[in-house]
Amino acid sequence: MFLGHFQHNLDDKGRLMIPARFRELLEGGAYVTQGFDKCLMVLTEAYFKQVYERIEAMNLADPTARLLRRLIIANAYPVEVDKVGRILVPQNLRAFLGIANGELVVAGQGEYFEVWTPDEWNAQMALLQDPEANNARFSTLDLSKPSL
Repeated sequence: MFLGHFQHNLDDKGRLMIPARFRELLEGGAYVTQGFDKCLMVLTEAYFKQVYERIEAMNLADPTARLLRRLIIANAYPVEVDKVGRILVPQNLRAFLGIANGELVVAGQGEYFEVWTPDEWNAQMALLQDPEANNARFSTLDLSKPSL
């Protein structure tokens, strides 16, 4: 699983250093795509295939399903970790983040990880610092054990 968050640099050629503990999870291949928020998502090949199959099963006549296809599939690119531990982030995804080079935040999300600019990541973290808002926001989500 991809856990924790780390700060890494994007070099002037668009290569992002991947945390050492994430690299081995990407050995079977990976895809980078636009995220739902102002971030990128990097998914293992196996997980990307699961997401792809779910999207492919959606009704093409549904406009929301078509938008999801455009968001995830049209912006997806295969990536490989190079010998130094970097992936190449395509230019259009760097433009989406609004960054040419510099520091980025790599944040584990379990089955995948996200890539954020520090400002956007800090804004996300600020949202999570309010316990009362978190109680209201997460109260409808059931994190209890499933009954046997």
